[in-house]
Amino acid sequence: MTINFSDLSRGLFIELDGQPWEVMGYERHKMQQRAPVTRIKMKNLLSGAVVERTFQQYSTGFTVADVDGRPTQYLYNDGNFYYFMDQETFEQYDLTKEILGDALEYLKELAMVEVVLYNGTPISIKLPTHVELEVTETPPAFRGDTAQGGNKPATLETGLRVNVPMFITPGTIIRVDTRTGEYTERVS
Repeated sequence: MTINFSDLSRGLFIELDGQPWEVMGYERHKMQQRAPVTRIKMKNLLSGAVVERTFQQYSTGFTVADVDGRPTQYLYNDGNFYYFMDQETFEQYDLTKEILGDALEYLKELAMVEVVLYNGTPISIKLPTHVELEVTETPPAFRGDTAQGGNKPATLETGLRVNVPMFITPGTIIRVDTRTGEYTERVS
């Protein structure tokens, strides 16, 4: 399906040069007696690279990419692959460590995530905004350490390191924002 500039929106998946891209932002400039210029900021779904491209045509057409998000559950890894099961069809997808990248720091067994498919092939995962992880290691807090509360480093069950408030102890479950990698609140 081909769309024009007026159909663009943030979060839309388009295909350029045989690769899928996610539109992060766009604008169109028209100067007097010149052709309009379309500037799109987009993210490559295969490599993760963010680029800004300019198109100088009166009728710029874009092809919508065949990208689908499937609700899945992370099952296990065997050292080489990480396995996810589709919650509707019970089909299993295997992804490598290279494809998952930094998402591994937020991923624990039985977690619900969305696998992104391009032409039926899994290319990445989309994490929920917040995940709940257990603190496995953090130094003890001493009374009088700070005047304003303060923070200390903590290691979570997935190996992720975040700064937490002084009252957090090992065994505490905390909520972490997957977009920023920061502590948001104590769950239990």
